[in-house]
Amino acid sequence: MPTSTDQSSYDPDGTLSLTPDGRPIHDRGDTVCVIGAGASGLTTVKNLKEYGFGVDCYERETGVGGAWNWRHDRSPVYASTHLISSKPFTQFPDFPMPDDWPDYPHHSQLLTYFERYADHFDLRPHIWFGTEVVRVEPAAGQRWDVTTRSTGGYGAERTSRYAAVVVANGHNWSPKLPSYEGLENFRGEVMHASSYKDAKQLRDRRVLVVGAGNTGCDIAVEAAQQARTCWHSTRRGYWYAPKYVLGRPADQVNDRALAMRLPLWLRQWLFQRLLRFTVGDLTRFGLPKPDHKVYETHPIANSQLVYYVGHGRINPLPDVARFHAYGVELTDGREIEPDLVIFATGYLPRFEFLAPGILGDDGSGRPTLHLNAFPRRYPTLAVVGLVQPDSGIFPITHWQSVLIARLLRLRQDVPQRAAAFAAKVDAAAGERYSGRVKDSSRHWFEVGHVDYLRAVQRALDELEASPQ
Repeated sequence: MPTSTDQSSYDPDGTLSLTPDGRPIHDRGDTVCVIGAGASGLTTVKNLKEYGFGVDCYERETGVGGAWNWRHDRSPVYASTHLISSKPFTQFPDFPMPDDWPDYPHHSQLLTYFERYADHFDLRPHIWFGTEVVRVEPAAGQRWDVTTRSTGGYGAERTSRYAAVVVANGHNWSPKLPSYEGLENFRGEVMHASSYKDAKQLRDRRVLVVGAGNTGCDIAVEAAQQARTCWHSTRRGYWYAPKYVLGRPADQVNDRALAMRLPLWLRQWLFQRLLRFTVGDLTRFGLPKPDHKVYETHPIANSQLVYYVGHGRINPLPDVARFHAYGVELTDGREIEPDLVIFATGYLPRFEFLAPGILGDDGSGRPTLHLNAFPRRYPTLAVVGLVQPDSGIFPITHWQSVLIARLLRLRQDVPQRAAAFAAKVDAAAGERYSGRVKDSSRHWFEVGHVDYLRAVQRALDELEASPQ
């Protein structure tokens, strides 16, 4: 646990700063607060350290790893979880994964990777484990008052004042549950995919999986092997990409095309031809035809779904219309009788410790952030990891945190440059880096990794080129 070297904070008039309930506010000087010790939080702590900042990182769990630590209550990881992006495109750029690891490492290997990362860069002394953030409130001088307490609500609250706050609490832990007529009267078992942990939960059951994201497809494949019957309900058609193409991980082949700067229409044409030869026409299996072009949303990376559909072990179905006591009615009028329904319907971002509006809101609950990281009007607040790329996320979070650390350093050393960037953030409308056919919460944070990283690099270049 970090050692505290703070002192009480004082207001400009010389009076002791107190919270509304009379507790003293502890001034942490130029220290930066990081919320979360998962992948995004760890790389943020590391890069802030390298730029010379003191860092306090608050982690509500008792270990590092965030969503990839299956021991954590909020972890969505299940026993068979592997990466869907290959190793070279997932690892941090300054901490490669072992050469003898597979192309798509298991979640237990990812946890080992984060533990080694934390130890290699000596990050643990900066992390307050078992401590949750209750409130983050703006303070004078563009600083922040952060109120914490022991996880579970035990013990007294403590408020500390920080020069800046970086939010890295993840966005795949608060389940998004759909609403259907009659669902409350259904007599079978209902769960969200976040509660799914092991294939034994499916054994000899009649399982309906709702949702066609990567998790939904993985669970459907496991149900095909373990359940008595497996139905898979999807609202629309998707592109299902194999994890290997031409003997290489598919994302590595795709990245070659991106590196060649082929135009989007040509990449779409090539990938559709490739899918025609490797996967074929999915409508002949009963899967709906995609209602969008390739790359307008991220393809589903799964080599086994079509295999089990073709063997009759997964039964594709349209969307659910309503629930009855012992059955589920579909939009095409058919009715099935599952005894277990798993909603693989995704997650919603939650920042309960921030007042509504601080991160912006487009009316749907989606934050409006420049580069998916910077809110308007708050130049000392940033978010890391609020992206869903078409490749690995860890390189992106690394460079996001480098940009944040560079900005915070410029606020002290060359404030004119930092002010120019803040003005750009205030004027920005919130860029999107990938096309979409549906503006659903599932696609809120999709980015093309190459386009996004180029945008981050441009921001870093502009900071260096700004007049002093």
